[in-house]
Amino acid sequence: MKPTTLLATLALTVATAFTPALAEDLTIKHAQGETTVSTNPETVLVFDLASLDTLDALGVEVDGVPSGGKPGHLKKYEGDEYAKIGTLFEPDYEAVNAAEPDLIIVGGRSAAKYADLAKIAPTIDLTVNQEDYLGSMRANVESLAKIFGKEAEAEEKLAKLEESIANLKEKSAGAGRVLVVLTTGGRMSAHGKGGRFNIIYDAFGMTPAADDLKIGTHGQAISHEFIMETNPDWLFVVDRDAAIGQEGQAAQQVLDNDLVGQTTAWKNNQVVYLDAANWYLVGAGLTAVQANVDQLTEAFTKQ
Repeated sequence: MKPTTLLATLALTVATAFTPALAEDLTIKHAQGETTVSTNPETVLVFDLASLDTLDALGVEVDGVPSGGKPGHLKKYEGDEYAKIGTLFEPDYEAVNAAEPDLIIVGGRSAAKYADLAKIAPTIDLTVNQEDYLGSMRANVESLAKIFGKEAEAEEKLAKLEESIANLKEKSAGAGRVLVVLTTGGRMSAHGKGGRFNIIYDAFGMTPAADDLKIGTHGQAISHEFIMETNPDWLFVVDRDAAIGQEGQAAQQVLDNDLVGQTTAWKNNQVVYLDAANWYLVGAGLTAVQANVDQLTEAFTKQ
């Protein structure tokens, strides 16, 4: 080989070695279709708290988040270093455009704005499917992991979650009938199989105390008499006011009633006040769901 040819070959080899890999385009399936996104997008805006929770757990940096309070483990995102891009329900389109995002993530409360945001930048909707909560959650986690090259981290955390759920199911076997109640403004609603907190019945294998409850985001309005007549063995309670930082009658006060006091759950001290922020605000995030499973496992372990 001539000296000039050898030098040229060496130069090309060195240049190639230090050239960063080009971003790869991926087709991501999500709740509203398919979107082509680049791997490791530079500027990422997240309207969905479940996705923010998962990205945080995977060690992925984001650039913009909704304004408003965040649960304890996501408090850092209230800082000024993160662009505030609107609310969970309503984007600030001027702020979104100014950020020049490479990827926008919506889900749940922000899903209705998918079409508008998709006109600005590649957008994916990671709304969880309540009918297959864990399967849908896993798919969302795996999609995010694939985009950001965090597959190994995601699989490790998902494996730990599955093991924890198996342990929870073992601890709660034979525990009896469960009623999930959400309180807000002194009022109560019950949520059964197929509803907002379906993961308790579908994935965790618990037996609903009430059949044929209205399925929907807001559940079915109930009274103290309903709880007494249903007579659950366990009461799981979500305090919405506490979750959103709204002043009001605490869930413990709402339920402290002679009628509720006649239930097996109350008599046996089997009323569990769930982590309201995790259950109501965050939902299907890796950290939140793991914490929820751990809390329930602890409750059943004490019995």
